[in-house]
Amino acid sequence: MSDPHTIHAVPVFRYPADGVPLATEQDALDLVGNASYQGARWVVIPADRLDPAFYELRTRLAGDIVQKFVNYRVGLAVVGDISAHTAASSSLRDFVRECNRGRQTWFVADEDELRERLAG
Repeated sequence: MSDPHTIHAVPVFRYPADGVPLATEQDALDLVGNASYQGARWVVIPADRLDPAFYELRTRLAGDIVQKFVNYRVGLAVVGDISAHTAASSSLRDFVRECNRGRQTWFVADEDELRERLAG
């Protein structure tokens, strides 16, 4: 796991770029618990660290993982290029658009976009 730090005074926990993909509800729950324990209000996950099934909405993995973050009031930021996934699925494109309208789950292209969103 990674050490928490702050962006615009918001405690953020970064999930490392390397390692086994986040692939189950339990993985998400463990991550939320670890981040919460360390005082983070947001978790940043590189887009490539999510299991490919996350991007196939019919698997329900995305909804299940996002719901864990919502339940524990920890923000989730997926950082990276997911354009290949959204180009292949209009329902995923809609899901991402709806998430980005809210204040709980964001899909952002890079760290700069995340910083802008956390700035308010």
